[in-house]
Amino acid sequence: MKMTLQHLDLRLAHPFTIARGSISTQRSLVVRLEHGGEYGLGEVSENSYYGHTIESMCDSLALVQPLLRDCADPTGGDWPGGDWPAQLWQRTSQTLVNDMFALSALDIAAHDLWAKIQGVPLYQAWGLTWNEIPASSYTIGIATIDEMIAKLNEQAGWSIYKIKLGTANDLEIVRQLRQHTAAIFRIDANCGWGYQETIDNAAELAQMNVQFIEQPLPIDAPAAERERVFTESKLPIIADEACQIEDDVDRCHRCFHGVNIKLCKCGGLTPALRMLHHAKSLGLKTMVGCMIESSIGISAAAHLLPLLDYADLDGATLLQQDPAEGVKILQGRVELTGRPGSGARLA
Repeated sequence: MKMTLQHLDLRLAHPFTIARGSISTQRSLVVRLEHGGEYGLGEVSENSYYGHTIESMCDSLALVQPLLRDCADPTGGDWPGGDWPAQLWQRTSQTLVNDMFALSALDIAAHDLWAKIQGVPLYQAWGLTWNEIPASSYTIGIATIDEMIAKLNEQAGWSIYKIKLGTANDLEIVRQLRQHTAAIFRIDANCGWGYQETIDNAAELAQMNVQFIEQPLPIDAPAAERERVFTESKLPIIADEACQIEDDVDRCHRCFHGVNIKLCKCGGLTPALRMLHHAKSLGLKTMVGCMIESSIGISAAAHLLPLLDYADLDGATLLQQDPAEGVKILQGRVELTGRPGSGARLA
């Protein structure tokens, strides 16, 4: 099996700002796995907050080249139910235990390749059916209120907007945006609030057609503060930064009402599938989010939609120009390509 790497510079349509900072260009890494005349694609964005650069991820993936040369044949008929990607993940995760981002791109490529060899879309390869699919939100990054209103109006017609907060005038931002749409709002504070601030804000936001609040408290917030927010908030609280790897699902139980799983943090589709099934068994709401990435990464994550209550898959929509094509997100409605695998390919 041959692996090749390519890095993309993804220019955003607008500067994107959250509580931790602002960017205008996002670098991402594409992994291509080839076997028997077929190929699979995976993608992961570099991220300074989590300490992963294109260079560090390339170095990590170089360590698994020998394993790829010796891995089992994905074209064999004795790997039912996703066992081949899961076996490959198990072998490579031992080497990439400190680089979930690199592991994620590799795992996405493996699933894409495996489903293409079978000639079916990813969700079918996993035994899922495409019905009752949730709509995706569109994200409005932090800016001046006038700029945030302009971004909303530029993308009018979505049924759900995710509003990034963590400023000195968060409630006023939502009040002003509410005057321009009747759509559902979701709030993401990216660890920018304290516990009493969260409880107070939730009471106000519950009156403004806000569906939930995502990760208001810092990841290291004391357990007592997380428990107070969980029990006293007028809105559901969804974990993001607090739910990165598989063990975090249990830690989020009874501290959050749901979990937002991102492929890059957990190590790819293989663990994400396990996490989603486990979260549902615990009664947690399930969500999959994204980073700013091309349609390669978005298309892979979209095949998880049959397992989700909520989705935030607008990463490619935020780009000035998408260097890939795949699943389309049309005002929140997700349309598959009809091609096998994830359906994504470089344009």
